[in-house]
Formats: sequence, C-alpha cells, structure tokens
Amino acid sequence: MTKLFYKDKPLIGLDISQTGIKVMSIDPKRWLVLGYGSLDLDPSKVQVSLDDPDDTYLSDSISSLLKENIIGTLGSDHVVVGLPTGRTFSRTFTLPIAEEKRIDNAVEVEVDQYIPIPLNALYVDYEIIDRTKDTLTVVMSAVPSTLVDTCVNAVRQAGLTPVIAEPSINAVARVIEATEEGHLSTLIVDIGPASTDIAVLDGRAIRVTGGVGIGGNTFTLDIAKKLNITLENAHQYKVLNGLNAGPRQAKITNALNPSLQRIVTEIRKVIRYYNERLNDDRKIEQVLIVGGGANVPGIGEFFTNELIMPARVASPWQKLDFGSLQEPNKQFRPRYIAVAGLANVPHEEIWK
Repeated sequence: MTKLFYKDKPLIGLDISQTGIKVMSIDPKRWLVLGYGSLDLDPSKVQVSLDDPDDTYLSDSISSLLKENIIGTLGSDHVVVGLPTGRTFSRTFTLPIAEEKRIDNAVEVEVDQYIPIPLNALYVDYEIIDRTKDTLTVVMSAVPSTLVDTCVNAVRQAGLTPVIAEPSINAVARVIEATEEGHLSTLIVDIGPASTDIAVLDGRAIRVTGGVGIGGNTFTLDIAKKLNITLENAHQYKVLNGLNAGPRQAKITNALNPSLQRIVTEIRKVIRYYNERLNDDRKIEQVLIVGGGANVPGIGEFFTNELIMPARVASPWQKLDFGSLQEPNKQFRPRYIAVAGLANVPHEEIWK
C-alpha cells in the first residue's frame, strides 16, 4: 500500500481497471453509500494511457465520470486509488527470527526470484503479519512504479487528491472480510470482464495473488463461437442458463470448459504456492467468487467440483445500504465490490 498524502477528510474510492473506472463514497460507520458511478473504457486506449505518461485518456475519463455519471454526491476530493490487480504482485514468505535485521535483503531476494520486473522499476512494500519464537511471516507487495505514477497523475489531473494506492484485490478482500466470513482462510476468485484475479486472504492479509487473462467477456465469446450465435444471444445464454441443468447445458458447458479450466489451473498454482510457503497446517476453507463475470449460474458448483472444496458466489450487498439512492441494476452490482472496499479504508491504515 503506497501512502501519498493525507488530511482529515472523508475518503472516496476510485477503482481503475483495463475495462472501466468506478467511484464510490461511503459513510463507513453505517456502510451507507453517499454517491457512486462508473464509466466503461476502451481497453486498448487504457493500455496506451497506462504506458504513456503524456496520454490523457485516463484523466479525461475520470473527469467525465465525475461530471456526468455520479448518482448522489461524493463529498470529498480525497481518493483511495485501486490499481489493476493483474499488474501487481503479492507474495508471502517466512524468515528465521534471527534474520529480522536483514529483512530488506530477504525482500530483494524474493523480488528477484518471483517477479519478472527489475527491482528498480518497482515500488515495494512489506509488512510482518505473524511472529513466532522461531519465524517471521512477511507479506510483500510490489507494483511497477510507472503504473502507480501514471494512475496517480491521472487522478491529480482530474482535480482529485490521491491519498493511498493499493491493488484492487486488497479492497475486495476488505469487503469480504466484513461480510462473508472473511475470518476463514479464503480463496478469492474475482472474475472481471477481461481478466480473473485470484488471491488468498488469510489472517486479515492477502498472502499471494495470481491472475489470468480470461473474464466474463471471454465466456460470452466462447459461447457465441461454439454455438454459432450472436454475442447478444450468447450473453443471454450465459446469464440465464449458464452451467445449470437444462437442454443447453452440455453445449454451454462444452463452450466454457477450456476457459474455466485455465482459471482452475491458475487457482491451483496459487494454492500450491500458499501451501508450500507457509510453515503451518492451515488450509483454505472456502472459495468465494466475485466480480461481474461471476454471473454464470452454476459456476459455484463447478469450482466446488473441480477444487474439491466449498465454493460459492459471494453476495456482500446486504452490507451496503444505498439509502434513498437509486441502486445499480442487479447485474452491475458486482462491479462495485472493489470500489466499496477502497472507500472503506480505515483511517488508521493511512497513519501507519
């Protein structure tokens, strides 16, 4: 988590992804939504904007969202920025207690071994999350410095004040911890439009992350190609029939299986890393599926059967109170999970 600037003002969340931006303001004591909005983006233009500091597509889009797409009021210009999880890295490792004075060196070794980006091109942070008489457990996060700088500059150019930047999956975990038995060791599968982020939440910390370039839009394309139908019809089959029993089940399952298996393969890599790197007997107790691409009937049962552990689509919406505001359409609500978590960063985390 990168700390940037702070004054005692309410915070709003701003989630930036390859396919869109979302913003939300919440009264954290009551989880009352004060204002929110979203704007879909062109993924190719986002890519250019994230790679080119002089490109204004991202900042112009944030400005447009704030001017034209807000329901309710935000009440602040101080922003917690959510970074695209797929371009960030989180790892957990253990050290002998005697090595604590050399923890910086251990973090550098971890970066060199597991992150395909040079250390001098990253912002790296770490925290000791567990301590026994023999070992330390350290969680490390690394983000390409150009990604952080570009997102922060775009936020500033749109007239906002960035306070903290963190991977969006951390914000998703914050909501899950408050609403979905997050005290359990949990595997989070966040299926967005174009990609799926995977993380293990354990002991109030994200222990490891992974991801794959497959999302809800991929599922729609798979069905359209396999069944030779329009994208609109394919979307309807996906959200109405999905993997549930019915006359089309075999065809839809056959269409979706290759993409779902790629997600399963990445999940198993994340689980294997988690199991091998932690020196205790804790095991993952639940799989929670979130995100806009989780709207496939039967997807929870699919992951339950593949991973042989309980999996279900998370529904944290009972916690969020939209008050007198018009609520988002049911099919669009999952896209706001991350930004709700960003808007609920405890102030004490900023003071760390």
